[in-house]
Amino acid sequence: MNKSTLAAIAREEGLKPNELRRLVESGRVVLLQNRKRKIKPLAIGEKTRVKVNANIGTSPDRVDLETELEKLRVAITAGADTIMDLSVGGDVDEIRREIIRNAPVPVGTVPIYQVAITARQHRRSFPEVTVKDIFQGIEKHLADGVDFITVHCGVTRKSFSTVRRRLGGVVSRGGVMMMEWMKFNNRENPLYEHYDELLAMAKEYHATLSLGDGLRPGAIADATDEAQISELLTIGELVQRARAAGVQAMVEGPGHIPIDQIEANILLEKTVCDGAPFYVLGPLVTDIACGYDHITAAIGGALAAYYGADFLCYVTPSEHLGLPDVEDVREGVIASRIAAHAADVARHHPGAIDWDNKLSRFRARLQWGKMIAHSLDPERAKAVFAIQPSRTEGACTMCGEFCAVKKTKETLL
Repeated sequence: MNKSTLAAIAREEGLKPNELRRLVESGRVVLLQNRKRKIKPLAIGEKTRVKVNANIGTSPDRVDLETELEKLRVAITAGADTIMDLSVGGDVDEIRREIIRNAPVPVGTVPIYQVAITARQHRRSFPEVTVKDIFQGIEKHLADGVDFITVHCGVTRKSFSTVRRRLGGVVSRGGVMMMEWMKFNNRENPLYEHYDELLAMAKEYHATLSLGDGLRPGAIADATDEAQISELLTIGELVQRARAAGVQAMVEGPGHIPIDQIEANILLEKTVCDGAPFYVLGPLVTDIACGYDHITAAIGGALAAYYGADFLCYVTPSEHLGLPDVEDVREGVIASRIAAHAADVARHHPGAIDWDNKLSRFRARLQWGKMIAHSLDPERAKAVFAIQPSRTEGACTMCGEFCAVKKTKETLL
């Protein structure tokens, strides 16, 4: 990477170029950009702004490329920093390539989904695929320009005994697929056994490995259990091997975690994985909020990021219920962005609170247009404000003539 690009990224993150370079060289910051893509690299990790990912993609029941491209557009407009294509229905090659072609931000995938779909087309199950099939599927994604790939390398044969006592079992599609493969073939996880081959591929394309949490808890009763921690310890070893090979790696994390365990989980990952960037799904702090899990995840995400998580995977209102639609995507991104920004403010990230202060000045002056324009979601704010104009000039319908801000200006200024 040339000096000017590094300097530009450092400036955006409130860092000095030499400091950012040291963080990248130590593996505590990753720069997402496949060598085949002409996008600006995205910095994720220590001392950088908390980033947000949006998952899109088809299912076996719902396949519509135009809808997925609209989800992509809405996610980017709402402020997503990255996109993951998790398609498992339809022509996944076409869908992935169109998403990459239209995405101005880094794109991630889970290549073994592709392997499973290809196997089905040849009337085979995923456990029947060969190691060669798996690595060919991975290379196809990297050759298409995918910037980061989730690989479930930490799920090993010793994992079987640790998950049987769980309430929620295994909720990661990739995690359970690797367990199926190991049981059927009576062999070790090929992504673990042939990890050096995976590292060589990632290095060739300058892609980042997102070391998947195949045993993440899917119920708060299973949080921080033996299965989760055992996998994390394995991932810690894999992070060191990636760094030694000159490959960027970040670590994926839970999952369903009650509030009182979030700090410990973040500190544990940062210790075991030597400060590797931590990419968390939520975490979701309760299991009961079906239809509102974007809120559940935003609560957990704000806390996780405050304690040191670097990258939030959004959760939509459809989580646990169905495939997200376009509006679900928008709401999921906004909820996670609120969480990320709240953490940036609390972490005193350079410039984070300036946004809040600017909006507060407009609010204190009753400059509604400017306040709305500088809000996180101006379109939504404008629509809400316009629903019912106040009869009192300069006020909204919450207080009308009793507007405290208006009275303050009249009384004190």
